[in-house]
Amino acid sequence: MTDGFRESTQSWREVLLDLKRRGLTQDPKLAIGDGALGFWTALREVFPTTQEQRCWLHKTMKVLNALPKSAQARAKGHLHDIWQAETRAAATAAFGFFVEAYGAKWDKAVAKLIKDRDGLLAFYDYPAEHWKHIRTSNPIESTFATVRHRTKRTKGCLSRETGLAMAFRLMMSAQAKWRKLDGRNRLPEVISGVEFRDGVRQLEEAA
Repeated sequence: MTDGFRESTQSWREVLLDLKRRGLTQDPKLAIGDGALGFWTALREVFPTTQEQRCWLHKTMKVLNALPKSAQARAKGHLHDIWQAETRAAATAAFGFFVEAYGAKWDKAVAKLIKDRDGLLAFYDYPAEHWKHIRTSNPIESTFATVRHRTKRTKGCLSRETGLAMAFRLMMSAQAKWRKLDGRNRLPEVISGVEFRDGVRQLEEAA
């Protein structure tokens, strides 16, 4: 954990390089995040083989915010049809429907969705047991919210060192309440490069 300048590429680069310095020699298989450009730019530089998964919660909010309120409830349901689909093919079909249904009137909203198409569907290449964890960065947002709530109340009263110390203690406290990953037994398969398609392990063809 460190402090940085907003979402700058340099700040994220320093975080990722520090992970390497402390022993993360293998590129992570998957990174999950919102549209923060600094993070993704730094990730591609430091861990070039890491696959990218865009957060569906953040993406849904951005798309809906570009639509009139009268259309948001219906559009939200159609967005859910994409990421709740059982297969990539079904998700692609639902994606195409959303583009066709909303593109004529609200092209800006659709553009926000289209630009991250591949990143939004990356989770289909991982075990189905993991999908609920990796489709969104939301599981960790509550921890960040706790830190923001406390640091805003003490704004101007903290030095850099005491601010970092307080954030660290808050995160350590929140960590005690985190739930374990579903499908933990699948992690060795993911790490070793076993192929998953639509959440299902693909058996190697007999020689």
